[in-house]
Amino acid sequence: MHRNRGSFGRNCTETMSCRWGTELWDQFDNLEKHTHWGIEFVERYTKFVKERSEIEISYAKQIRNLSKKYQPKKNSREEDEYKYTSCRAFLMTLNELNDYAGQHEVIAENLTTHIICELTRYIQELKAERKSHFHDGRRAQQHIENSWKQLESSKRRFERDCKEADRAQQYFDKIDADINVTKADVEKARQQAQLKHQVAEDSKNEYLTYLQKFNKEQNEHYYSLIPHIFQKIQEMEEKRIEKVGESMKTYAEVNRKVLPIVSKCLDGMTNAAASIEPTMDTKQVVESFKSGFEPPGDVEVEDYSLSMRRTVSESSYLNSRGEGKPSRSNSRGKLWPFKRNKGSGPEDCSHLPPEQRRKKLQAKINDINKELQKEVDQRDALTKMKDVYVRNPHMGDPNSVDPRLEEIGQDIDKLELDSRKYEAWLLEVETRLAEKSDPHRRQSGLYDSNATTPVNNNCAPVNRESPDGSYTEDHSTEHHLKSRSTDFDDDFDDEDPLPTIGTCKSLYPFEGQNEGTISMAEGELLYVIEEDKGDGWTRVRRNEDEEGYVPTSYIKVFFDTNAKGAMTYI
Repeated sequence: MHRNRGSFGRNCTETMSCRWGTELWDQFDNLEKHTHWGIEFVERYTKFVKERSEIEISYAKQIRNLSKKYQPKKNSREEDEYKYTSCRAFLMTLNELNDYAGQHEVIAENLTTHIICELTRYIQELKAERKSHFHDGRRAQQHIENSWKQLESSKRRFERDCKEADRAQQYFDKIDADINVTKADVEKARQQAQLKHQVAEDSKNEYLTYLQKFNKEQNEHYYSLIPHIFQKIQEMEEKRIEKVGESMKTYAEVNRKVLPIVSKCLDGMTNAAASIEPTMDTKQVVESFKSGFEPPGDVEVEDYSLSMRRTVSESSYLNSRGEGKPSRSNSRGKLWPFKRNKGSGPEDCSHLPPEQRRKKLQAKINDINKELQKEVDQRDALTKMKDVYVRNPHMGDPNSVDPRLEEIGQDIDKLELDSRKYEAWLLEVETRLAEKSDPHRRQSGLYDSNATTPVNNNCAPVNRESPDGSYTEDHSTEHHLKSRSTDFDDDFDDEDPLPTIGTCKSLYPFEGQNEGTISMAEGELLYVIEEDKGDGWTRVRRNEDEEGYVPTSYIKVFFDTNAKGAMTYI
């Protein structure tokens, strides 16, 4: 069966062309194990790519969530931060990061489409093809084994018949030599020997026939069938290896394909960083927080050899105005000249410092103009539509547009009215800022027409604005302030006296002309009964009958440690 086996032992490295059918003719079981391992390898590689795809999807999701987390929230303080170049650069970085995450999603999608799905389909085809080839191999192997069994059976039968023929011949020779045996017995033995020889001859012929058949089938098996089957298996294996190589190449190409876009994202981040301008950001801080006030001047010498307490009756500051002490009922009935706005402040932004008020009014005017332009554009469009309907009645009723045109006209009138109103307020603020920037006009403002009022501090004019811009001593607006105060005249009626929380010393003279305020002379000591709430005013008391509000920037406060803690500020 295994003759000429040594002739098959050719070296693949010598021939440079290995053929499994001739080199591995006797390794059917090992080839079956090897091809099974090959399929498992493809499945393992497919699983690797699938897990990589899942990682890319998870990574992209986390990157997107991170980008979304740090995006500015609408209508929040974060939106105001993006007027700085560094914050805008950060926003650009977040947007580029979002695009960067998208490229990882592209990687995951391409890996799934071009590798995972393709290899999954190929594995099923590979399993079916392998099963078919090895089924043919087993069938050929079974056939040659059956042929071998037939040959072995005929050989054993031939051997047995030959032995029986030899025994029959020996028995005949023995009887034929024996003189005591009858002639009939000798003839019978002779015939039996001849019969056995004939059976042996037939067995020999049958054996030779099976031997010739087996040799032919064996030669066909090992030189034709098995090489053909193994060649197909080899081609299948080479195709599998080639498929894995193509998949690995695709794996690299999928990653390389997104590199240009990823590079653009990184370039965008670099450009965002390069767009940061520290000088512009620091300038923006000035634009955001500049109040427009002048810094305070030098502090005058305080002569402690004089009286430390100047009452209203002793001060020529109030006597020159011919005013007596305000009654307790008046001071407690109308203490606050402005309504305290817990929301965004009054419509004219008068609660803001001049510079901030100007910017706020300008921004409001810009918003109104944008809205006005929208309404005008919509009105023009509807007017054109109405003209079309007039020329082509079948397209629509011209009168159907009139109600909307009338509504838009009313909106335009309202917006124009609001625009003029805000422009008037803006002009007022700009005029005051211009006056303050003019040194001659600012110097003339140090002295009022009230010549009898002594000015004890050159840097603290009577018409001085408080540093936070919440108070301006403007006689022209006194009537307006009084009219506004009537909305809350009874805010402090029927109150119990407030406890004292500290003391204060006036740095400048203050002429409390508006209702709810209290006048004070420079250097006067007063009791603090309510601290500044952030609006620039502090509530003080002179005696049981006189209390009111004074500008916080005009006094130096000493809080009682038992009441508010030791705090001193100007």
